[in-house]
Amino acid sequence: MPFPGGIDSLANGTLIISVGAACLYLVLRGTEPVWRRTLLKAGSTALLALLALITGGPALLVAALLLCAVGDALLAQEGEHFFLGGLVAFLLGHVVYITLFLAVAAGLGTGLGTLLAEPWRALLVLAALVATGALAMRLLPVIGEELRLPVATYAVAIFAMLTAAATLPLSMVVAGAALFFVSDAILAAERYLLDKGSLPQLIAGPAVWVLYYLGQMAIVLGFVL
Repeated sequence: MPFPGGIDSLANGTLIISVGAACLYLVLRGTEPVWRRTLLKAGSTALLALLALITGGPALLVAALLLCAVGDALLAQEGEHFFLGGLVAFLLGHVVYITLFLAVAAGLGTGLGTLLAEPWRALLVLAALVATGALAMRLLPVIGEELRLPVATYAVAIFAMLTAAATLPLSMVVAGAALFFVSDAILAAERYLLDKGSLPQLIAGPAVWVLYYLGQMAIVLGFVL
């Protein structure tokens, strides 16, 4: 167990229930968007927020996770208006994450200089920049005009989130931000670029959730352990 007190401690118990909810959602993700499925999806992220709270994590971390839980609940539904609402919730979550990462980096005396001091960090940011640009070039022409500005804004925000995370001396947080970034890239491809019912599209769906949840969990554990 990552926290003291064994399996029956509050922190370990909260983490176990969160992981269990995430696994159950993975099993049910292809079913109709009933309230139980929505509760499992949003609840798994909300429990990570509770874990951050009870283990003394930063308030901004709790706020970012709660915004992401709202996004999870909206994206668990069907329809473009739910998708747009989820996009806004996650955009706000990324803004809070960016604020948190930059504040912690400033407090620790790290920053953009860290990217130059450790080349793997700069390579990570460069790879993310190339991926963001390439995906945007493929994505923007095929989505509806009303979604182009929100999607472009979101792409900038998640790239900025990963860049801010890369300035931290917390490798687990950096890894979590990278998983979050990859998850969102796959989600965009699954929704707009991959053929419905194709093998890549069928694989992409579960991959989005697994990478996203592991990314959020890694960010939380990177801060509170």
